[in-house]
Amino acid sequence: MTKGLVRIRLARFGRKNSPVYNIVVTQAYKARDSKPIEVLGTYNPRPFGLRANISHKNKNKLKNQDIKTSIENNTFPWKDIKLDFARTKYWIGCGAQPSDTVIRILNKAGILTNAWGKQKINNINSNREVIAPRREVYE
Repeated sequence: MTKGLVRIRLARFGRKNSPVYNIVVTQAYKARDSKPIEVLGTYNPRPFGLRANISHKNKNKLKNQDIKTSIENNTFPWKDIKLDFARTKYWIGCGAQPSDTVIRILNKAGILTNAWGKQKINNINSNREVIAPRREVYE
């Protein structure tokens, strides 16, 4: 999962306490917010829908009553993801390794399968024979 020099990961921008992320293709050794090779899309982790009904003066957390009224009005919160599918598939085909968060985003978008990234490293050496069983040493 961590092999390769090219990564697909999130680069943060936006204001303080209201993050917005670019989904970028970048070199593995570069800093998070450095200049990327290509920007594939954006991801806003703060849900829309419920937030629109709250005034700026009342910045308290959402109440259960607000959630119940939004469900009754069929206005559910959603997270905004804008993504260039063709370029994302191209970079995955070239061998770019997505980060864990980007894997979840691409799974929801339908680009990657659910089995992507869940391969165990322990299975690499599973074909080797056991020469002697493990012994515990007591001193």
